[in-house]
Amino acid sequence: MKIGYIGLGRMGKNMVLRLLEQGIEVVAWNRSPEPIENLKFEISNLNSNLKFKIKNSLTIAESLDDLVKKLDKPRTIWLMVTAGPAIDELLAQLADKLDKGDLIIDGGNSFYKDTIRRNEMLSKKGIHFMDAGTSGGIEGARTGACIMVGGAEEDFEKIEPVLKAAAMPGAFAYLGPVGAGHFAKTIHNGIEYGMMEAIGEGAAMLKNSQFEYDLREVFRIYNTGSIIESRLVGWTLAELKNDPELADISSVIGSAGGAGKNKGEGHWTVELAHEMGIDVPVIENSVRVRDNSDQDAEDSPNGFRNKVVAAMRWQFGRHPVKKS
Repeated sequence: MKIGYIGLGRMGKNMVLRLLEQGIEVVAWNRSPEPIENLKFEISNLNSNLKFKIKNSLTIAESLDDLVKKLDKPRTIWLMVTAGPAIDELLAQLADKLDKGDLIIDGGNSFYKDTIRRNEMLSKKGIHFMDAGTSGGIEGARTGACIMVGGAEEDFEKIEPVLKAAAMPGAFAYLGPVGAGHFAKTIHNGIEYGMMEAIGEGAAMLKNSQFEYDLREVFRIYNTGSIIESRLVGWTLAELKNDPELADISSVIGSAGGAGKNKGEGHWTVELAHEMGIDVPVIENSVRVRDNSDQDAEDSPNGFRNKVVAAMRWQFGRHPVKKS
C-alpha cells in the first residue's frame, strides 16, 4: 500500500520510518527542508539491508502538487501537522488538488469540533476525512504507536494495513464517526496531565521529606511490580538517572507541545467536562499548575514538582523544557 505523508517533525519522521520498515510505501513532503534532511540522515544510519528496503519504498515530493501527482487514485494522505490554523490552511490547499474519493487522515492533536467542521467542508467535495489520535510519544511513533480512529467504517477498513503497520500489535481501534478519535485522544491527554502531576507531587514530597531518599532507587522500585508501575514512572526514572536534581530541566512545564502557556488537550478536557456537567478536579488542577508554573521558584519544592512533570514531557516528546 502507498500513502502520502505530510509533516516530518519529531513524530512524523519516526512514524514514516516505522511505516517504511513495515512495508508501506510513502510519498513524503514537508513545508520546510530541514525535516526532510533529518529523515534522510536517519535512513543513512540504518543497517545496509534495512536502508536498501526503505530507500526503495520512500519518495520525497518536491511540493504538494508533486505529492498528489505521485499517488494513485483514490489517494490516501496522512497529516502529522501542529493542530490549529496550519491544518486548515493545508486542508484548503489539498481540497483544491484532490479528487472525489480521496482520503485525508489527521494524525495530530486537533480539537474534535474542528475535526467535525473540517469533515463537513471536505465532504462537500467528496473527499473523505478521518481522525487518528496518536499516542506513545516519539518512541512510540518509531517502534509502534497507539492510535484512536474516527471516521467512516469503510475508510477504516481501507487504511487498516497502514494502522497495523504504524501501531504496536493490537494498539489501534475504530472508535466511531469522524471526531471520535480526536475526542478520545483529548481525554487521554487530560488523564495524562493528571497522572503526570500526581507523579510530580509525589516526587517533590519524597525529596523534601525527613528521609534522605535516593529518588532513583525509589522510582526504580516504584516501577518494578508496583501498582503505579508505568511508562510515565519509567520516564521519570530515566531522567532522574541522568540527574537526580533535574538541574537542566526548566520548572516552567509548558503544554500542547510548547514551552509556554499554550492551550491544548488538557484545557480542552476541562472545558468539555464543564459543558457536560462533570467535575474533573484532578485534571483541572493539573492544568492550573502548568499554567502557573512560571510563578514557582525553581529551587522551591513546587519548582521541583514542576521539573519532574517537565522531565516526563522531555522523555516522551522531546518538548522544549531543557535549559541547554
